[in-house]
Amino acid sequence: MTPPPPSGRYSEDQLRKLYYGLGSNLGTPVFQNRRGELMQMAVERGRQARPDLKMGICGEHGGDPETIGFCEKIRLNYVSCSPYRVPVARLAAAQAALGRALTDN
Repeated sequence: MTPPPPSGRYSEDQLRKLYYGLGSNLGTPVFQNRRGELMQMAVERGRQARPDLKMGICGEHGGDPETIGFCEKIRLNYVSCSPYRVPVARLAAAQAALGRALTDN
């Protein structure tokens, strides 16, 4: 782990890097790394074993529009995020669902 800075306190950016391992951008969409592949595999295998399985994500990634689009693509049932992200998340979820409906027809 990175030693604490001379001030003894980490900045918000440093904490994000240490805790999330995402660099300085907490909003990195989940599909841009191996987590997206693991999520897709979990959905496919989980639904093979139990077709009615409900799956979703929660946390700050649940409010990222690109991540929401990915979650719609792999057919997660829900996303959850902090309250201040809900308006953008709802709009992104509606856009993703509409996009899927248009391409499915």
